[in-house]
Amino acid sequence: MSAKGSWKSSLVALAVSLSLAACAGLPPKPGPTDVPTVAPLSDFGGAGGAWPTEQWWKSYHDATLDQLVDMALATSPTLATARARLHSARQSVRIAGAQSGAQVDAVADADRQRLSDSGLFPPRLLGFSAYNLYDLGLQASYDFDWWGKQKDTVESAMDEAHASQAERTAAALILASSVTDAYFAWQADQSRLELVREKEATVLRQGAIMASRIRAQLEAGDEVHRTDADLAAVREQIAGLEGAANLQVVALAGLIGRSQAELPALTMRPLPQVGGPLPDNVSIDLIARRADITASRWRIEAAERTRDSARAEFYPDISINALIGVQSVDIGSLLKYGSRVPQVAGAIHLPIFDSGRLKARYGAAQSAIESAVASYQETLVGAARDVATQAATRAQIASERAQRVAAVDAAQKLIVSAAARVRQGVIDSRAELTATESWIEQRDALLQLDAEALSTDIGLQRALGGGYERTKATP
Repeated sequence: MSAKGSWKSSLVALAVSLSLAACAGLPPKPGPTDVPTVAPLSDFGGAGGAWPTEQWWKSYHDATLDQLVDMALATSPTLATARARLHSARQSVRIAGAQSGAQVDAVADADRQRLSDSGLFPPRLLGFSAYNLYDLGLQASYDFDWWGKQKDTVESAMDEAHASQAERTAAALILASSVTDAYFAWQADQSRLELVREKEATVLRQGAIMASRIRAQLEAGDEVHRTDADLAAVREQIAGLEGAANLQVVALAGLIGRSQAELPALTMRPLPQVGGPLPDNVSIDLIARRADITASRWRIEAAERTRDSARAEFYPDISINALIGVQSVDIGSLLKYGSRVPQVAGAIHLPIFDSGRLKARYGAAQSAIESAVASYQETLVGAARDVATQAATRAQIASERAQRVAAVDAAQKLIVSAAARVRQGVIDSRAELTATESWIEQRDALLQLDAEALSTDIGLQRALGGGYERTKATP
């Protein structure tokens, strides 16, 4: 074998030996990450109920509510923050993708160098003490991604962007449900105010009757203080409800990110009736219906790609560099054919001794996966608890409401009975007014149950994902 062939063989053998040494500490290829695929939910006996639609709040058929939610989704600072995080994640994908391709740079350089009198080539030998040097060309480089390191980096950035996109959807759902809840809380306060004002009128009538009886010396004068106390309690309740309604308007303005003057006019309307069975297979399909669970799942996949990229660091990197350009000490000769200086170079980077840096980076990536899995499980359990709580609360309210409706009917019958006895002259009208006051209180309690049922229904729409579905194509 010739000396030249022997030299090439020795170089190849050395490269192979170094590659084997570099891969000696390579961690074993990890298996798939084990994540739950079913939400830990009891069987609610789904009876064919529908999942929420993407604009679930429109099922309440309230044009003012639709306008409020649209304004919130367009201008809310909360959603703007989530939108900014999504934009940042998308730019990270672009950066990762740009780093994985070929790099081409234009080079233009002009230098003037003075020769040292004490240098290797002093000016007295060359006949000049300074010279110019001009360079012009294109420089290209490319790293071969044989082990998938760059590909995994790009996919990790894409998974992070998908997670940010799902988080923005989750933030929009929370915002829409908060606006809807505040709006119907205002409606409930307005309806309760009407009932309490009815009660105020009843107490005033009772006070007038008591004043007449006191003047006729049929009652002790101290009874007027009892009437005043009842009236003060009712008016305190009115003040509390008016304040609560104003706070709901403030909350709406804060959620939307507008001043109160910019909100649409709010008009009192009856609360919508809610209810209906849960969808079938809630424990199975909930994972694909919750944006926060989807975001957590994307985080796991991003962490897995980061770990794969860290594992690929153990393999050697191979890159090539090329230069197409011209060089001359005379700018007038720079573009001549003889001034060309083409150059091609290849490089192999072999990580052999790195003080444990690669293993530490791989261990950190593995720990990130474990943390992402734990966060996913926590989110899944929280989602299941959310659905179970709302469903159980709704069932409890429905049971209580049936009894409250019976109480309202009984109170109304007492009014009819008392009115008949007043007409017969058996008793005075105070008994009818007392029965009326009790009837108003029962209606107020029923209204509060209806408001609680509506708030629970909003919470259930949110718990079921608010129309999100992971099976849709993710851009």
